[in-house]
Amino acid sequence: MNRIRAFVQHFFLLSSFFWIGWWISLCTKDPVLRRQRQTSHTNRHCKKLLKAFGIKLKVNNPERLNALSDTAYLLVSNHVSYTDIVVLASLEKLVFITSVEMGRNFFLGSVTRMGGSLYTDRKKPVSLKREIQNFSDAIKQGFKVVLFPEGTSTDGSSVREFKRSLFQIALNVNCPILPVCIKYQTIDGKKINESNRDLVCWYGDMEFGPHFMKLLGRKIEVEITILESLGQFEDKTRAELSEAVYTQIHDCYHKTINKV
Repeated sequence: MNRIRAFVQHFFLLSSFFWIGWWISLCTKDPVLRRQRQTSHTNRHCKKLLKAFGIKLKVNNPERLNALSDTAYLLVSNHVSYTDIVVLASLEKLVFITSVEMGRNFFLGSVTRMGGSLYTDRKKPVSLKREIQNFSDAIKQGFKVVLFPEGTSTDGSSVREFKRSLFQIALNVNCPILPVCIKYQTIDGKKINESNRDLVCWYGDMEFGPHFMKLLGRKIEVEITILESLGQFEDKTRAELSEAVYTQIHDCYHKTINKV
């Protein structure tokens, strides 16, 4: 019964998301205004999707997020599942950087486009300079941009080493970097470990549809920790920024693991 109710909730929420998203795209010609409306639309829907996914969210240090409410910044987070986007987008109006492969997916590509996402082609380094400029421009336009620098979602056993190139975004516009640690604590009241983590984590060659159906009707506890923001780093390299942010997120993630 819980799975049926969750499916119905998702059906109506996604139908509404696509209908309103299509209307925004049709009626808003200015690209900046269109993305502003898309991120607001996504933020409202993700707050409702938390309930549909059965997610109970705990946010540590929310004052750090609130302190940057009127500031454009680069948010950097670890990444284990598509539900990360729902969790983060429920907290703030955000623009996500995702892969062109995701954009080509019929369903998920439509979701990301209507959410105002930006795209990177990891298989074509030649396009990296142009992409960094596009992402930097989004922050200059006042958007809060999300980077998952592990390069892909993982099984949640640890935090992978960060790819450094896109940290150039923050150097280009001298904007704050806000590190965020996402940790899935329990599913259906049981501690998440190797035996059940694949119910939440979506990675590798897992297909979206079957994974989504298995996740329906669950109860999930998620802990978000807003870490210390970084700023004023004109003399830093992107490698140094990457390492500083990685250290914060990695240490927080493993402290959280040990605490559970």
